[in-house]
Amino acid sequence: MDNVTVTLVQQVIEPNDPQKNLDVLSAELETLSSTDLIILPEVFTTGFCAGARNYAEQVDGRAYQWMHQHASRHKAVITGSLVVKEGDQFFNRMVWMRPDGTYTHYDKRHLFRMAGEHTRYAMGNQRIVVELKGWRILPLICYDLRFPVWSRNRNDYDLAIYVANWPSARALHWNRLLQARAIENLSYVVGVNRVGMDEAGQHYAGDSSVYSAAGELIATSQEAQLITVELHADKLHSYRERFPAYLDADSFELLMK
Repeated sequence: MDNVTVTLVQQVIEPNDPQKNLDVLSAELETLSSTDLIILPEVFTTGFCAGARNYAEQVDGRAYQWMHQHASRHKAVITGSLVVKEGDQFFNRMVWMRPDGTYTHYDKRHLFRMAGEHTRYAMGNQRIVVELKGWRILPLICYDLRFPVWSRNRNDYDLAIYVANWPSARALHWNRLLQARAIENLSYVVGVNRVGMDEAGQHYAGDSSVYSAAGELIATSQEAQLITVELHADKLHSYRERFPAYLDADSFELLMK
């Protein structure tokens, strides 16, 4: 397990304009130096808006190809969530795109009912863990952050990633819960949010952040920018050895509904 470098892409998302958003992100990624993992916000082609299904991506379509292009160019994994149509269903889907064009995906489990997301999208039913440079990584999306059982470390991950469109009105919750997930799971946690305004007039302050397993804030920002941080394997292992709270964790079985 080597150190891993992650790049958080915190940007404004133009509502319902996938091509413009891809063009802006492409220009931003032109400035990127070496990294292992590029993390984009939730629904980075459309923003979290009621009409996003009208711009849904097809599996292996334009946005998938765009992700492969940049993953290959930077020799890094690139991940973020998209509105994807598969058959007759729509998903808020986080794609984990590798440089060789192979990918894994995670469908958002907890759909934000206060904005009617549960009426427009199908619920995911599988928690996945992916691997990069020996790191076990749990990809999650926005509202998932509020549900600690779904985020629970079963001694099977070293880094949890939350991609989001999380408005400023609830920024306190975003910041506190990211830190809590790191502390309780003895894991690095990365949260990547957007900035700017959406079509409903909601403001997004960003607060994309990186927390250590001890809950220490390593990096954060409220500006549209790239944030690149190196995560240290030895520090993670050392902390877990000094404070092995996971040994006293309660066992449980998660029943899917």
